[in-house]
Amino acid sequence: MKKVTFYLMMMVLSLSVVPTQMLAAEKNPTSVSNNPKEVPAEVKVLLNRLDEIKAMDKSSLNSSEKKELRKEVRAIKAELKSTGNGIYLSVGAIIIVILLLILLL
Repeated sequence: MKKVTFYLMMMVLSLSVVPTQMLAAEKNPTSVSNNPKEVPAEVKVLLNRLDEIKAMDKSSLNSSEKKELRKEVRAIKAELKSTGNGIYLSVGAIIIVILLLILLL
């Protein structure tokens, strides 16, 4: 019984992947819009500050100043990650959801 269930799940998963790949191949690449998303002003300021830090000559700084810059870079990167405004699912979570759907239906 376990083998039948395993083979059935593998067949469903493999068939669910094939149509999405075929649809991706059929799309016309020229129909993709080249309009970049509008970047908020706050994010632009943070990115500009990161560029300034990268362009700095750090050889003249002492260790405490370098440490402060590293802390600032980490804080800016953390803030940029938090402004992502998205829902992220891991592969494991997606597999669990699919298995639950299969078992419950």
